[in-house]
Amino acid sequence: MFNFEDANKKSKETIDTALKSYASMTKGFQAIATEAADYSKKAFEESVSHFEKLTSVKSVEAAFELQTNYLKSAYESYVAEAQKLGEMYADLAKDAYKPYEAPVAKATAAVKAAAA
Repeated sequence: MFNFEDANKKSKETIDTALKSYASMTKGFQAIATEAADYSKKAFEESVSHFEKLTSVKSVEAAFELQTNYLKSAYESYVAEAQKLGEMYADLAKDAYKPYEAPVAKATAAVKAAAA
């Protein structure tokens, strides 16, 4: 016979697990969006500052040196930010999966027990 109480309980557990996962994903995406916006603002401010410095340079050599230093700094900043965002995405995936770990382990154990 079909047990409606068990089905209702399983349905509630499934929905609760999905909601926990979605909440974790939402929090992670908000953190990533904030980080990306902060980086964009900082990069824009640095480029404006660089342009202002560049317009006041008197020689080609000084302009070349200033441009070289800016490009090196901008590249290093970009690489660091890309690495940080990559780590944030990895953490997001781990946190989103976390609510499913226990149910998946339980289902895997049940399948293994049934096969034995």
